Amino acid sequence: MADYHTVSRHIEQPLVEALGHSRVVLVNGPRQAGKTTLVRHLLEGEGSSREYLTLDDIGVLTAARRDPAGFVAGLSTPVVIDEVQRAPELFRAIKIAVDRDRRPGRFLLTGSANVLLLPRLAGELVGRMEILTLWPLSAGECQGIREGFVDAVFRDGPPTLRPVSGRHLDLVERMLAGGFPEPALRGRRDAWFRNYVTTLLERDIRDLARLEQLTALPPLLDLLAARGASLLNTTELARISALPLNTVRRYLALFEALYLIHRLPAWSGSATKRLAKTPKLVLTDTGLMAHLLQLGPERLRTAPTLLGPLLEDFVVMEIRKQLGWNRIQASLLHYRSHAGHEVDIILEGPGGHLVGIEVKASSTITSGDLRGLHAFQADRPQRFHRGLILYRGPTVVPYGPRLHAVPVEALWRWGAR
Repeated sequence: MADYHTVSRHIEQPLVEALGHSRVVLVNGPRQAGKTTLVRHLLEGEGSSREYLTLDDIGVLTAARRDPAGFVAGLSTPVVIDEVQRAPELFRAIKIAVDRDRRPGRFLLTGSANVLLLPRLAGELVGRMEILTLWPLSAGECQGIREGFVDAVFRDGPPTLRPVSGRHLDLVERMLAGGFPEPALRGRRDAWFRNYVTTLLERDIRDLARLEQLTALPPLLDLLAARGASLLNTTELARISALPLNTVRRYLALFEALYLIHRLPAWSGSATKRLAKTPKLVLTDTGLMAHLLQLGPERLRTAPTLLGPLLEDFVVMEIRKQLGWNRIQASLLHYRSHAGHEVDIILEGPGGHLVGIEVKASSTITSGDLRGLHAFQADRPQRFHRGLILYRGPTVVPYGPRLHAVPVEALWRWGAR
């Protein structure tokens, strides 16, 4: 099996560039996604004298919490501080330090909690810190391919799938394995995911919030997995889980801060209207989703309807990962009209150009599968750039000048570099 330390992470170059112009750079993302390995590889590559400290070390953590100003003042920058979310007191001390010395690249931080969703941290380093997100491995990273799907879909011309070398990627196997390096590359999935969930719910959530009902968290996470790639209905979740609505909302915020779930906002004609529409719920890793739902190859064969949500979740997160290194900066959304027409994924790119993407678990396409894309095209005909159906068939099939069905493999074969 592949060794994770030899896998190239595509955000490494954006990270190097960020250190060249930002005083503070934060690499955040799910625990065990590979942040520490990425940072150590970067330091080895540049022959850096940058000091490395981790707040997983209880001695370092105690010193940082007891006297954050003194701790930061005693550092010889440049420095790496790993798992910085464990000592939120450091953010203000770092802010003071970089305001006194504005050289770029002084602090490289990593964190397993999304600081933008934590009110006590979000405002401390505004204008001083660049944030990069390291998600679990993408399908292309597992194969040594640098994907360019997001850039490609906004270009003109029909889809072109390039041949790729290397190990053939079995789509169902990849979804079941997920992208966390340990289970994706080395196996032992069930035991690894079981320990992973236990660590997050018993340790990391305690770091972020004082909760009295920790026993309610695992059943709620299972419930969310069963509703992956569907509209988020907090009222229904509260009813089924027998938890107060405010408690459900608080737990969802914690799950999101720890990168267990992701909300896919609804597209609308304006950002103001978008906020009022219902987001979709996505789990951030299909391996974790499959573990929570006890899905395996045999169960997917006997209950094929379970494949659709898993595949949609997979596609959403593959595109989310690629947004970290593709040149085009696009918003990732979904579409639902008042008439009930839906498009699974909307990419809104520069100049407001729109790409609609439907995800189908079947190997054939029917005219009904195009209904949502036709409705979306009619809604914004001047901004509609193209519509795609990602399906499990083998070939690109045109359905009009700007409508095509393409294999799911287009995610790493269209625009690959």
